[in-house]
Amino acid sequence: MTGNHFDLAVIGAGPGGYVAAIRGAQLGMRTAIIEKSATLGGTCLNIGCIPSKALLQSSELYHQAQKQFKRHGIVGDFKLDLKTMLRRKDGVVKQLTSGIAHLMKKNKIEVFAGLGQLRGEGKVAVLGADGAETLLEARHIIIATGSEPIELPFAPFDGERVVSSTEALNFAEVPEHLVVIGAGAIGLELGSVWKRLGARVTVVEMLPHIAGTADRAAAEVLQKALQAQGLKFMLEARLLSIESEGGLRAVVEQAGERHQLPCDRVLVAVGRRAHTAGLGLEPLGIQTDRAGRIEVDAHFQTAVPGLYALGDVIRGPMLAHKAEDEGVACAELLAGKAGHVNYDTIPSVIYTWPELASAGQSEEQLLAAGIAFKSGSFPFMANGRAKAAGERDGMVKILAAADDDRLLGVHIVGPTASELIAEAVTVMEFGGSSEDIARTVHAHPTLSETVREAALAVDGRALHM
Repeated sequence: MTGNHFDLAVIGAGPGGYVAAIRGAQLGMRTAIIEKSATLGGTCLNIGCIPSKALLQSSELYHQAQKQFKRHGIVGDFKLDLKTMLRRKDGVVKQLTSGIAHLMKKNKIEVFAGLGQLRGEGKVAVLGADGAETLLEARHIIIATGSEPIELPFAPFDGERVVSSTEALNFAEVPEHLVVIGAGAIGLELGSVWKRLGARVTVVEMLPHIAGTADRAAAEVLQKALQAQGLKFMLEARLLSIESEGGLRAVVEQAGERHQLPCDRVLVAVGRRAHTAGLGLEPLGIQTDRAGRIEVDAHFQTAVPGLYALGDVIRGPMLAHKAEDEGVACAELLAGKAGHVNYDTIPSVIYTWPELASAGQSEEQLLAAGIAFKSGSFPFMANGRAKAAGERDGMVKILAAADDDRLLGVHIVGPTASELIAEAVTVMEFGGSSEDIARTVHAHPTLSETVREAALAVDGRALHM
């Protein structure tokens, strides 16, 4: 296959797209990837997962220096240098996006810079910034164009005072008062960043609880911890408008009353929408739902032969690791292998401190489905390693089937919950039980012992509580 003829062409170089391209190349396909942004890596590496985690890490260290170091006998005058913090964040992003470019070269994947647009079955045009057009032909085409922040019609983004997560990663100065609309992962994480750095933060949420579909008990523990850090929550409240005359104000309704919230920044974090506009789907007869998502079958196939979609542009949680697994599975299916994604064990994480990590079903979901279960929980304050580290907030909650003890859900609020959840995901992937965790030796003293103790608590035999 020569010229602009490929076995596989991928539109979008985010986690789902670039991983699909790499796996396809590993399996012997001549592969092309198309990306309209100046750098590879998509939202996750450029303006999402990676820069936000860099700022979360830096701001947590600053918070510890201000609030915790004295308890450890470390004293000093620690000051914030925001420019250096932001420069470090940008450096991390540059290293990782450069790494993706290297992986493309290593795997002999041809990169085309421009906007990908479908031009009939097996054809995709690359529209360059200079107006040039390059036509590619491919046996298989994968759409992996990701998502974009949802903009409220009555509170449009202006890039300065009413912003999306993109701009909230780059404030030139710490806001005096930041109002966050939405208490999901993005709102809580970025709200935490700027609260730690000195802002007053008010989070407005329409639901009666934070953290979306997270297990309610876990969400309540996280909320208490964040409130103790100074975040203010207005639950069962909705944004009515944003007024700018005489100073910026968010107008919020709660319990039938209108509240004026004077502020200098409003972060709108009410979710994300699939980015499928401009792809040329309609001429091919492909319709999208209200969220812009493309319908696919179990093998990621759209209604058009040879055209596939994955990641944020199809149903399911908008998570980078979900997209990556779909990228691997899709490429393997195209190569005649048994690609598969277990959607029941995809973990989700809110990277505040403490973190909230979940896998499987929540208690509320099990009750709604009429599934009989038993549960056990264990607090971090009873764990020796957590006490030694001064990390007392949080708990582990395990839900297991009442009949065979099969693990149904694990919810962790606490330090490094994002790492601790991996054990639960592994056990669930192999159809394991809470007893499997309870009978597994965990090193002492470690935070992972909280997971074992919660598993023991399922049958009422926790050892340290």
